[in-house]
Amino acid sequence: MRRLGSVQQKIPCVFLTDVKEEASRKHEHQQFQVVATENVNPVALEANVDCAFATEKLDGTCCYVAVYQGQFYLWARLDRKPNKQAEKRFRKHQHTHKSCKDFSWNVEEDFKMVPESWIPAHRVKHSNGHPIPDEHGHIPGWVPVQKSNKQYCWHSSVVDYELGVALVLKPGCDDDDLLEITALPLADLQEQTLELIGTNVNGNPYGLGSKKQPIHCLVPHGSIPVRNPPPVNFQLLSSWFQENCEGRVEGIVWHCNDGTLIKIHRHHLGLRWPDGETRLGSRPAVVRLGGASAAYSDSEGLLSWFSPLNGQRFSRLQDVHF
Repeated sequence: MRRLGSVQQKIPCVFLTDVKEEASRKHEHQQFQVVATENVNPVALEANVDCAFATEKLDGTCCYVAVYQGQFYLWARLDRKPNKQAEKRFRKHQHTHKSCKDFSWNVEEDFKMVPESWIPAHRVKHSNGHPIPDEHGHIPGWVPVQKSNKQYCWHSSVVDYELGVALVLKPGCDDDDLLEITALPLADLQEQTLELIGTNVNGNPYGLGSKKQPIHCLVPHGSIPVRNPPPVNFQLLSSWFQENCEGRVEGIVWHCNDGTLIKIHRHHLGLRWPDGETRLGSRPAVVRLGGASAAYSDSEGLLSWFSPLNGQRFSRLQDVHF
C-alpha cells in the first residue's frame, strides 16, 4: 500500500478562495461559505500539482497512530479552540480587517483547556514554548483514544490494543475496483493519519452499517487513488464531479512530489455532498482477516463481528452486514 503524506494541518484549496456572505452548505450555523475562484492557487502551481498523485478525499474524522505510554495507540483529532471572549475579538478583527493577519493571541489565556495527554500536530508553530494558532484561530492537535472515554467510542470500536491491531479499509491487491476490509498491526500504521468513516460519523455518506449494527473502519490517507482525474481546471473539475461516475466523491487530495498536499471538495464548487450513491459505497468489498481471524472472535470491538465474515465478498461496500 503506497504511503503518502500525513494530514496534520489544514490542506489548502487548489484554487484561490473567496468568502460569500450566505449560509454554509457544509457547516451548520455558519453564515458564510468559502468558495473557489477560477484562479489556481500559487501554492499548487509551485508544488507542480499537475504532476501530483490524486486520491479520494474521504468524509469522516481524522485520526493518527503514534506511541502513547509505551504502546501504539490511535489518536483522535482535537483542535484547541479559543474561548468565547477570544473568539469574539478574533471575529471582530476578521470582520474589520477582512483578514486574520496581525491578530494578537494570548495563548495561555485565550484558549479552552485540553486533556493533559493532548499533543499539538506536527508543524504547528511555537512561540515562547507554546503552540500558536493557525489562520483559522485553531491549534490542531491529537488525544489518545482510550477505551474509558465514551466520547471516542466509535474510534475505540476499530482498534484492539491487546492484539495491537486496527480494522482498516484499503484497496484490494488483485482487483482495481475491489476494497478490502482487513486487520493491520498498529505498528505498521505508525505516524500515519487515517480517516474514520462509518455509521455514526458525519452523517454516514457511504451508507455503512445501521443504528442496530454500526460499522466503522479506518482508511489510510492517500490510499484510495482517483482514476483518470481531470486536469486542474475549474470548469473541467466541476463537470467531472457532476457527470463522471468516478466523481461521486467528496473531493480530491493531490499528493505533490515535494510532499505538499492540495485539495478540492464539492462545497468549494457550490456542489452538493453527498449527491446520490457514493463511489466508495458502491465499490465491491471483501473481508480478509487472514489466518488470525479466529483470534479476533474474542475481541471487544468490531473485529469480533467481522471474524465470521472472513473471506466473504459483497457486491457493494454499503451491503456489508453481520
